[in-house]
Amino acid sequence: MINLELPKKLRASANQAHQVAQEIFRPISRKYDLAEHDYPVELDTMAAMVEGLADSGTQKIGGAAGGRADDSETNSHATELLGNSNGGNMSALLNALETSWGDVGLMLSIPYQGLGNAAIAAVATDEQLKRFGKVWASMAITEPSFGSDSAAVSTTAVLDGDEWVLNGEKIFVTAGQRSTHIVVWATVDKSLGRAAIKSFVVPRDAPGLSVARLEHKLGIKASDTAVLLLQDCRIPKDNILGSPEVNVEKGFAGVMQTFDNTRPLVAAMAVGVARAALEELRIILTDAGVEISYDIPANNQHAAAAEFLRMEADYEAAYLLALRAAWMADNKKPNSLEASMSKAKAGRTGTDVTLKAVELAGAIGYSQRTLLEKWGRDSKILDIFEGTQQIQQLIVARRVLGKTSTELK
Repeated sequence: MINLELPKKLRASANQAHQVAQEIFRPISRKYDLAEHDYPVELDTMAAMVEGLADSGTQKIGGAAGGRADDSETNSHATELLGNSNGGNMSALLNALETSWGDVGLMLSIPYQGLGNAAIAAVATDEQLKRFGKVWASMAITEPSFGSDSAAVSTTAVLDGDEWVLNGEKIFVTAGQRSTHIVVWATVDKSLGRAAIKSFVVPRDAPGLSVARLEHKLGIKASDTAVLLLQDCRIPKDNILGSPEVNVEKGFAGVMQTFDNTRPLVAAMAVGVARAALEELRIILTDAGVEISYDIPANNQHAAAAEFLRMEADYEAAYLLALRAAWMADNKKPNSLEASMSKAKAGRTGTDVTLKAVELAGAIGYSQRTLLEKWGRDSKILDIFEGTQQIQQLIVARRVLGKTSTELK
């Protein structure tokens, strides 16, 4: 029998994250939605808290950092014998879900919990993990010339003595202005194609790195989204993540492993926003006299109740897919298919649930009297970044059909 209950240690961590979401994020959610690009000063206290928890060995609150299967106390010898571990990825997923329930924009702004941290956790060497374990890293992939095709990276990295020299432009970099480090995707040899794409850790104060502008966005306005310029940007030679060798046969699978860690986290963010919308909608429907029953067929209930039950079922499916992908990562099982499945399902469910909640709530949902309309705007990005809905479906189709990227485009 499959046991879907969370381990006691992870329940405590998730509850801690929920309290942060409820007591810190929710009260200031509208404030920073209306004050785009203002730094949430309330998060400074959280920065110290997160660092203290990390030093003490307690699980992180924000959840975006992710982790390896062997970086958690939950991965003891006993759990290895049982073949079942719940480590850094599962903890990060649950914390991302809970904090996104509070406010996904603020969650993406938590110091030292950037998406670039998941890239470091996925492919860094042990020595690099020690050096970059406590940085706040954003991730810079997208460029003006491409969006979803990560293999089209044109930013270059040229080795010059003991330094890499990077040149290029990166757009839509989450926490691009506030983070202390940037994980930049660049090619070390354009003639070798995608195999030569590597990721580099660029410190904020690296010469040649600058912020060109901040984007005005539909949602997650509490989070800064930057355009970064790399103009003869110099970084140490050993700041290339993982192996510097170019393996044509392997391609850029090592770099792409980043997504196997981050896509379930983004799925969790969408699940958290969807749950927030469902909870708020249920209160509104109940106040309006709409009864939701689990004992009566949906078709025999109020139309709004039937829609609520449909959305709740989709939410549960997205939640379970995300858990599965994170569990596989913690147990060192290849999870590219499951990561894309969870991201595709959760991204679509998040936008469907939040926008339908706005619709069913009527004037209340469309106004700023509740956070429903904000969640509708916030959720859209969760179906786009870390790979769009269409790209996720393409990846799933390739995996299921056994096709290569050349055979199925």
